[in-house]
Amino acid sequence: METKLVKEYRADIMECAHSGHICIVNEEGKVEAYAGDPEYVTFTRSSAKPLQAIPAIRAHMASHYHLTDQEIAIMTASHRGQLEHQETLINLMNKTGIAEQRLVCAPSYPLNEEARDALILSRSDKRKLHHNCSGKHLGLLAYCQMQGYSLEGYENPDHPVQQEVLNTVAYMSGLSKEKIILGTDGCGLPVFALPMHALATAYMKLACPDLIEDKATRLAVETITKAMNAHPFMVAGTGKVDTLLLQDENIVAKGGFKGVYCFGLKKERLGITFKILDGSEEEWGLVTESILAQIGYQNKATMERLREAYTKDLYNDGGQKVGRVETVFTLKNDY
Repeated sequence: METKLVKEYRADIMECAHSGHICIVNEEGKVEAYAGDPEYVTFTRSSAKPLQAIPAIRAHMASHYHLTDQEIAIMTASHRGQLEHQETLINLMNKTGIAEQRLVCAPSYPLNEEARDALILSRSDKRKLHHNCSGKHLGLLAYCQMQGYSLEGYENPDHPVQQEVLNTVAYMSGLSKEKIILGTDGCGLPVFALPMHALATAYMKLACPDLIEDKATRLAVETITKAMNAHPFMVAGTGKVDTLLLQDENIVAKGGFKGVYCFGLKKERLGITFKILDGSEEEWGLVTESILAQIGYQNKATMERLREAYTKDLYNDGGQKVGRVETVFTLKNDY
């Protein structure tokens, strides 16, 4: 059963309420705290991107193409198409030789407003490169090229690269691949549906790769998460929750469309997933900050960054304060 996570008030009248689920697992994959239903099945959406990068990095693609940490990080990204993202993506294309038209994601303008407006003013067309998932697609195609897989049909679930990704998601989440439900993501690739506790387990392993028995996978995870922490801007963009959290070297984090968010804590050895059922992302920072506060997280600077970027005050378009937002959930420990 879902629980209320966030309520919004205008003139002291509750205007909106956002319900959902939260699951926190420990290093054994056991549910340590929760709100709502830890068994709730959710699609990973873009929160799977660090997992989807594992097969390529595990096969030494970084050394094969002489990739920088920035280029590895953008393979995990939901980037906003800012100038630094565009430059890194072009470098990745040049190094790998993958043509932009190979990507199955749709041509887009950048999600960042300033970057989008600059392109429109310059009368530039939409490009696949500007799609927020283009780094993931370039990485998968480059891996296919390196392995001798066909570049055609790389988006199909039965393609070798997608089978490797599925096996990796299953391995990291502790599920058999038969228990993972496949759909099609917004960018055209397979997307995975699995229980909250399994997704949290995968993020616990991303944060604590020493728990990964397979050495090649463990080393790949260390490389990927090191790149994400070293270049948090590459993973999202200005003011975004992913970028704010990844500035903390103790955290591995990645969100996905339609309200799913995941992060792992290294020192605390915890994996955390939450899902806002109405698909909203506006509450990510508030929910994350409340979770960290309730578990007694020690890095106050991280929590302050979230509070500054995601204030509990509501303002109208003219900058007038018109209401407030409250997180209303309490984590339980009796699962």
